[in-house]
Amino acid sequence: MTGRVVHFEIPFDDETRATAFYTAAFDWNLQQLPGYTLAATGPTSDLAPSEPGFVNGGLLTRDAGGAAKPVIVVDVPSIDAALAKIEELGGKTVSGKRAVGDFGFAAYFNDTEGNLMGLWEAA
Repeated sequence: MTGRVVHFEIPFDDETRATAFYTAAFDWNLQQLPGYTLAATGPTSDLAPSEPGFVNGGLLTRDAGGAAKPVIVVDVPSIDAALAKIEELGGKTVSGKRAVGDFGFAAYFNDTEGNLMGLWEAA
């Protein structure tokens, strides 16, 4: 099934402060990658939730071309088709489809209210 929220992104200004906060506040398991910090909010297997009821996310520097505010990421079968429909409905593409390693593809759009949202297409 698609249309599910599958990921979130939280921008930070100070990585040390942000990672310390989310680790202490929610006991998230944070894994540092170059330019990105994965946030496991529950048990995981191969970087994906291993039980129902939660999503994982990431933290990234606010000036890394990311968002100024948190972003919700929605799973779709085809980013290209989703962006076409979003534009038809009055939304706007912010950044088109790009590969995320071997995992899949991501894109960003603004909804009709100006909110930045993400799309995910599994590989």
